[in-house]
Parts: sequence; structure tokens; C-alpha cells
Amino acid sequence: MSRLFLRGLTALALAAGAAVAVPPAAFAAPGGTGLVIDEVYVDGGSAGAAYKLKYVELRNPTNAPIDVSGWSVQYRSSGGTGAFSGVTPLGAHEVQPGATFLVAGQGNTTAAGADLPAPDVTGSINPSGASGTIALVKSQTALTGLPAAVLADGNLVDLVGYGSSTTFEGTAAAPQDPAVTESLARTNAADTDQNGADFTKQAPSPAACGTACDVAPPPVLDATIAEIQGTDDVSPLDGDTVTTTGVVTAVYASGGFNGAYLQTPGTGGTAGEASHGLFVYGGSTAFAGSVDLGDTIEVTGPVSEFRGLTQVTATSWEDAPVAGTVTPTPVSFPLAEDRREALEGMLVDATAGTWTITDNYDTNTFGTLGLAAGDTVLPQPTNEVRPRTSAYRALVAENAARFITLDDGKSVNFTRRPDSDVPVPWLTAGNEVRTGASVTIDDVLVLDYRNNGWNLQPTVPFAAGDESATVSTTSTREAAPQDVGGAVTLASFNVLNYFTTTGEDWVAAGGECDYYTDRAGEPVTVDDCGEGPRGAADDADLARQQAKIVTAINTLDADVLSLEEIEDTGTLGGADRDEALKTLVAALNADAGSQRWAAVLSPTTVPANGRDVIRTAFIHQRDSVEPVGPSVILDSPAFESARAPLAQEFRPVDGDAGQDFLAVVNHFKSKGSGSGENADQGDGQGASNPARIAQAEALVDFVASLEEQADTDRVFLLGDFNSYAKEDPLAIIEDAGFINVEQRLTDEETYQFDGLHGSLDHVFASPTAFAGVTGADVWTINAPESIGREYSRFNNNVTNLFDASSPFRASDHDPVIVGYDPGEAAEVATTVTGRAPSPVWTDEAFEVDVTVSARTGSPRGTVTLSSDGKVLGSAEVSDGTATVTVPANSLEAGRQALDLAFAGAGRYADSTGTVEVDVRAESTLVATASRGTYGKPTTITVTGAPGANGLTYATVEGRVLASALMVDGRAVLRVPGTALRPGSTPVTVFYAGGQGVEPGQTTVTVTVAKARATLSAKVLSKKVTTKTRAKVRVVVRTPGFTEQSGRVRIYRGTKLLGSAAVRDGKATVTLKRVTSKGRVRLTARYGGSSLTAPASRAFVLRVR
Repeated sequence: MSRLFLRGLTALALAAGAAVAVPPAAFAAPGGTGLVIDEVYVDGGSAGAAYKLKYVELRNPTNAPIDVSGWSVQYRSSGGTGAFSGVTPLGAHEVQPGATFLVAGQGNTTAAGADLPAPDVTGSINPSGASGTIALVKSQTALTGLPAAVLADGNLVDLVGYGSSTTFEGTAAAPQDPAVTESLARTNAADTDQNGADFTKQAPSPAACGTACDVAPPPVLDATIAEIQGTDDVSPLDGDTVTTTGVVTAVYASGGFNGAYLQTPGTGGTAGEASHGLFVYGGSTAFAGSVDLGDTIEVTGPVSEFRGLTQVTATSWEDAPVAGTVTPTPVSFPLAEDRREALEGMLVDATAGTWTITDNYDTNTFGTLGLAAGDTVLPQPTNEVRPRTSAYRALVAENAARFITLDDGKSVNFTRRPDSDVPVPWLTAGNEVRTGASVTIDDVLVLDYRNNGWNLQPTVPFAAGDESATVSTTSTREAAPQDVGGAVTLASFNVLNYFTTTGEDWVAAGGECDYYTDRAGEPVTVDDCGEGPRGAADDADLARQQAKIVTAINTLDADVLSLEEIEDTGTLGGADRDEALKTLVAALNADAGSQRWAAVLSPTTVPANGRDVIRTAFIHQRDSVEPVGPSVILDSPAFESARAPLAQEFRPVDGDAGQDFLAVVNHFKSKGSGSGENADQGDGQGASNPARIAQAEALVDFVASLEEQADTDRVFLLGDFNSYAKEDPLAIIEDAGFINVEQRLTDEETYQFDGLHGSLDHVFASPTAFAGVTGADVWTINAPESIGREYSRFNNNVTNLFDASSPFRASDHDPVIVGYDPGEAAEVATTVTGRAPSPVWTDEAFEVDVTVSARTGSPRGTVTLSSDGKVLGSAEVSDGTATVTVPANSLEAGRQALDLAFAGAGRYADSTGTVEVDVRAESTLVATASRGTYGKPTTITVTGAPGANGLTYATVEGRVLASALMVDGRAVLRVPGTALRPGSTPVTVFYAGGQGVEPGQTTVTVTVAKARATLSAKVLSKKVTTKTRAKVRVVVRTPGFTEQSGRVRIYRGTKLLGSAAVRDGKATVTLKRVTSKGRVRLTARYGGSSLTAPASRAFVLRVR
């Protein structure tokens, strides 16, 4: 049965990263008292390698044989904290005293290196050539967890961490990156549990034990699948070799599972205490490719627990004497762990359930969907209830019972070749597949346990377009945030490591970087640049990242916006700490088409405490608010491990001091790392909770001092607090009187981690500020989206999911926006006056200069110019002035008084006035011509001064083509189809004048295309033989006239059979003899003329 493991849902949902813990003492048996890893060769199969395969050599330094049945060798990447991979069982062997035991891994059997001595065991272990961790384990269950947990595991026998591995014995890892002709071997066979001292680079010397280590094969037991599974989380027959019978319910011959599921014949429909389903692993055999769905087979092999999944590794199999059938068992969720255990490996029917996507993080990588039973996502427990409570424990258990992974029957990674060239399931550029979307399961599936969690597997692997479930296509995206009201809006946005210093820039300056790459191997985003940048790999990647962020911010449209995770350029050698901030503001303004945004610049003093390569920042909209005084950064040792809060006082534009408010942007320490008291305490709050508590306390004290300095108690605390709503740090802030606005006024969350949803991003308001809050919204553009749509996953798969024009997945955190009404400022009276040029003409636009005066300040608002109630134009008033443009043809001739109306903004009152204008009319003609075709009439449309009437006519070289009356400033002239020859002809259009409008003329070029002919062909010869010459009449029809020139040619394929001139629209062609009988396909082609374009027509000639 599967190990009782509640996946990541029972653990703390960490925001990012993982703790690195190096234990102070050794955990394996030192001094030659147990089996040890004696040598590892990690470059097998590489160019120039000494051997074709990688290997791990074990040694027995004791005086007694050591039985390794049920043991395994395992591998994990250097920085990994999850389960080890490449678990290689050591089989039925007994390592003799002083003997070595050779375990062969992956490599390249066609490489030029030497063959290994016949290995004692061959497996799938594939260690990195530079850094990694290799473990000898006295079980076949993969080790997992943080380094300290691995080294303390009771099943660990020996371990070697090398290079940059974070999991190693002692105080240092073994050497990094041995040459392709070197192994890492014990120095003089030393085993002091100090990897750094015990292992050195040496010439590889693989040695196998051979038959001396073989033991008699275990007896084969006949057992039912239920007997193999048992009722516990580990098979009672673990390590035994069994023969069992089952119906094949699922086959995974491709995609990595390499096996099939069996179910006891006659079972299903209801669940018992023990499962009747079992996974059979093919190992190195052809098992998976030799069985089909519905087969009933007998299979023999050893029982083992592979990462919590009970399985039999097939050594032999054959058709069972009697065929059987099974029935899917209906299953409904939530489903407790013991009931899942009782159904492990069985065919289940979950089609009647209500399902919601709660986890799509791995969808673009592994083709999985994390589902929650019911119509809601899984809540982050500490976002709903206090940690360390029975309510917390109950919610953790409820989440685990609701959760299941819908898998694709494969273990392939769709972001790495060759599988990145295969379309990933579920996701396309045009769909959404967001968390919160409903899912309908369409097929009968297998309840499976692997990858440390429960899964619903298809009965065969599926590909994109053939998924086992249907995701609702109802869009849940919001094009913009909800209207939150208020005269001022404040928002917080974590911009996901926005760095204008790219990895490429850092390397060019002498730094070093590792990258995440796309499927072509091109760097996309930084993995590790040491103390350098954390964002885009190069300028092209930065442009993609910036495009989405800019779209998101400009659409968010907050007046005050706090930013988190933006580059502190000063820490990377730049002279200006605000360089990245200014670059983002410039990009926002370029996109907005105006100088809409401004940055709040850093203060003169930037403390060292709380300074990092990323920082907090503010930007604001110039026309809405303005900073009051310089910004202030908190200098506190509490922020040594985080980003220091940045505070700024703001005032509405044209407001007064009574409307001022304070905003403080925060970015507390993340949950991903910490040691000592800051280690993860297992209470659901993650690592570094004491650090965040201290930061909350320092923030509260900081704000108290700022309120006194700014003489205001209107305060907003914004940012990424790396704390969910019910966690200790936020309780401190709330106990100080602040109100969590988005938690009070919305039911949406800002972050998704491991399928759990909660808010790390918050806006807190002091009581006075909260009294003016008008609304709040979480704009869910990021957290519900697949990470595959992020710039950092550009070109990860052949299916392109990236859309630079969309704000969706601009970051991993959703922005929070709050509306705020700071109250009214005292009203200020205004006077509006205007000045216009004299005279003005009806057919010309003109400008009116407007001045708005007030006893104090520079009025802002909008001025509108109108005539008898008709609005002529308007303009924004800035610094008391505006210019209104009156469009041409807006006014009739005569002296007029135009009305001015000023609508004041902020505290400036409305006012009205007039401006005198002298309007005169003059004639203006504009002519446009439709594109004509010879033989068909062409239209010339003429417009004149508004209200103009009179005769209009068109001429060419004195010849009148057409005429018409202009009525109310418009005339339409119809030029006969044969009046102009094909080509472009300048035509002069005259207006004779009338009703006070002066005569005028203009020129328009009329373009006439050649006529389009249609051909028809008729065979005139009554009987055509291979010895006669046929006559064919071809008629060239043209609209509006009869064609008199050109030639018609008749072809058979490319062979010319005859031609004739066109007269009166016809041509009679005498053909050369056609020597083949039957229906012969010919083509008549008219070559065109000065009036008509070429044309062709196919026809059939019957030859007897």
C-alpha cells in the first residue's frame, strides 16, 4: 500500500526556495562497520570518458557478509529537497567481506569509452557530472526532504554529496566536477563520514563482485493482489517474490511509467478493505509493450514499495488460463486516506464528481492538473484560521481529502527535449485553464500513487487534444480590476524580479550566471548569478517581461502603486539606485502616450539594513497625487534578511494638507529559508516566522513615528508581507489597530502555492484611513494562470503560450487595489476668459487660448467651448491655461460670441465666460474618385464648403466628362465607362460658385483599370479526328464595349495549337492536329489589349 503522505498539502505552503541545513554530525556508520559507497564515476558516456556507463561502487569493509536484498542506490540533484530519483534496487545479493559491488547507471553504450566489468546490478541512476547527491539506502523507497531530514533517515546507510550539493556528510561536500577520466573515490578507503575529506579525484577502477555475491533466489509465493496490497501502507509481502493474476486495466508502454495496472478478475463496483489493483513495473523487460487492455495475465516478480507505490517488478508473465473482467468502482471525493489506500491501483469512476482546478503549476511541465473536489479551490489554511489550532489541523486534513492530481499517464517533461517538441496537454494559446475553473472527468481512470501524491491516471497515456477530462471554457479572466470608487486609488504589485540589469549584462561585466533555458537551449531567465541580477537573461527576454508588466500596470490604473521585487540598481554597481524604477516609468509613459507616471525617488540616505538586490518602490500618477516631502526608508536590524519598508506622504493634486495620507510599501522575509529559531516550525507559517514577527513590530513602531512627523493618522501599509491573513506577523499589525482592507472587503486571494490559495499581498489601513475606503479588489491576472504563460517559460514547448500584449501572468502575485476618498478640499473661485484670432475662416480650424484665474494656486479641470449649445471643442486645463481647437466647418459666417465653460477639478470651482470671433467663408473643394474599370462608370465625389449649392463639373483637357449639382456642400459626378482610358488621368473638377461661396477648382487623379474579360470557347468542327484540324470560336466578352484587338491562343498544356486575332469580340482559331483520341483538355488564352486585361478559359476537345 502507499505510504501515508499528504503530499505538499499537509505541509506549509512555502512562498519560494528551500532551507539548506548541514548537520553537525555524521549519520552513516563510520570506521568500517557497515557497507559504504567506495567510488562514484559520474561522467560515463561523455565525450572522452573512460567508461561508457556511470557507476557506483560499494564496498564491504567488515568481516561479515552484508545482505542487500531490498536495498537501493538513489540520486538527487545538488540543490534538491524533494524525492531522490533513479532508485536502483540492489536485488538478491550478499556482499562478501572485503568485496566490492558494482552498480551500473546511465550513459552511452555507443560512446568510445571502455565497457564496465559485468555489473552486479544495472539501474537507471543518472548522476550529474558536476554536483549531486548519491545515497545507499536499506529500502527501495525514495528518500525525501531537507538535507537534515535525509541524513537523519533511519534507512540511510551511506551518502556522498559532491560539488555544490547541499546534502552531504560532515562539514563539506566531496570535490566538484571531476574530469571525464576521473572518479570520486575514498582516500585510502577512509570512512570518517566527512565527504570533503574522505573522497578525492582518482583514476576510475570499477570492480564487481560477480557470482560470489549472488544468493539463492527467494521462493515464489502465490498471492492475490489484495494479499500483496494488504491493509497497511506497506505491503506485507514487501521483498517477496510472488505470482499473481489480474486483468490489465491500464497500459503505459510509452511515456516513462513502463508498466501496467492489473486488477483481480471479478472485482470492482465496491471498495473493500484491501485494494484489488496493482502496478506491475516492466523494468528492463518488454512487459509493458506485450500486454493489452483487457488481457488476463499471470505475472511473477518481487514486491517492493517504490516511493510509496506498491508494485511488482515483472520477471515473467503469461496469459492466465481463464479470462476475467473487472468493473470500475464509483468513487466520490472528499476521500480519506484509508479509503484511497483501499482503492490504490483500481479502476475508478469519478465522472459524477464536481471538480475545480486548484493547482496548475506543473501543467505546462508534466501535463498534470491538481483538482479539488467541489466548486472551490483549496484554501491556504493559515489564510483562513490561526496556526497551531484544531481548526488549522482540520482544514489541512480537509484539503488533503479534497485533493487529487489528474495525470496524463506519463512522466515526461514537456519543457525539455525531445518532449518539448510535443504539444503539452491541456494548454493552448487560446484557452485559459485557470485555477477556479470547473472540470468534468470524462473517462474511467485508475487511482494511482506516485510523485508523492495520489493521482487519477488514464488507462493509456494521452496526448494534447485527447485528455481524459474537459475544462470549462467559460472565461474567468477580468479585463480590468473592479471599480473600487474613491477619489484616489492605491495598489500593490509584486513585479517578479524586474531587473534592467540582465544576466547577459552581468556576465559581460565579469560576473557568472546560470540560466533557465528554453527548448532550444537559449537562456530565458536567471537561475543563479550569485549576488547579481535575478530577472531576464537578455534584452529580448526583458522586453517580453516588461511588456506584460507595463500592460498590467497601465490597466490597473492606480493613482499610487507600490512595487515589490524591482531591482536596486545601486547594489549591482549602478550609480543610480532608481535606474530600474525610472526605466519602468519611461516604459509605462511610452505605452500610455503621455507623461502619466512619475517615480518616487530614493531619499538621500539609504540604510544598509534591509538593502538587497531587490527593493520596494512607489510610482504615482502625476495628475492625481503628488509626493509631500522626500521618501523615508526604515533603518532597522529587523530587516537585515528582508527589504526595508519605504514610506511616502502623498496629497491629492490641488488638495490641501488636510487630505494628506501616508503610504508604506513592505516586502517581508520569505518563507523559504531560515535556520535556528527561524527554521520551519511545522505550524503552517513556514521558515523565518520569527523574523517576520520582528519586522511587523519594527514596522508598527516606524509608522507611529511617521504619523507624528507628518501630522496625519491616515496611513496605508501595502506590499508583499509573505504572511497569510491569519499568521502571527499580521496579527501584530492588526493588534496595532490596522485593518486588512482586502480581507475585509473581498473574497479573492493573491497567491497560489502547491495548490493552496491565500493572500501574501495586503493593504492595511489605519482606522481613520479605513473610514475613507470606498472599495477593494484583487485583480486575478497572475496567481490563477499557468506559469507556462510567463515570460520565463517562453518557448518552453512547441505550443506557444506567451502573449506579450496580455497582462495575464505578468507576475506570480496578483495586484491588490483599494479606493480611497480623502475628503473635500476648500473650494476656490475661478474666472475663465478666452482669446481667438481674427478673422477665422469656416473651412479652417482655429485655436482659442483660454486662461483660468484663481486667487490661489494654478487651477486644473476641463474647459469646453460651444456655440448655441453645440460643443465645438474642449481641453484639459493645466497650470491655469488651455488651448481649445475649433474644427474646420464648425461655424457659419458672421460675428459670433462663443460660450466658455470651465469645470474645475479638485477644489477649483466651475466658471463661465465668452469669447468673440469673426467667421468668414471661402470656397474649398475636395474631390475623391473611386477606382474604375474600363467599360464601367466611375464616381467622383466632390465636397465643398458647408451649405454650398451650385453646378459642379469635371473636365480633361477642356473636355467635359460629367456634371452635377452640389447640394449642401456635396456633389456626385458619374463619368461614363469609356470616357477615360485605362491608367491614371488627372481630372479637373470645377465648382461654379453660389450662395456666397466662392467658385473653386481642384484636381483628382482617376485610376481606371483594364476591363475584365470573360471567354467562352465553342468547337465549330462537327467531328474532330486525329487527322483533321479543328476550328474553335472564342468569344471575348467585355462589359460596356466590344473588344477589337488582341489575340487568342489555344494551348494543350504548354504546347501552342493555334492563334487568331480578335475582331468584334471574337476570334476563330484553326488548331493543329491532335494525335491522341478522347477528351483533350485545352486552354484558350486571350493576351489582352490596351483596354482589356488578359484572360483564359479551359475547355474540352473531343477527338475520335
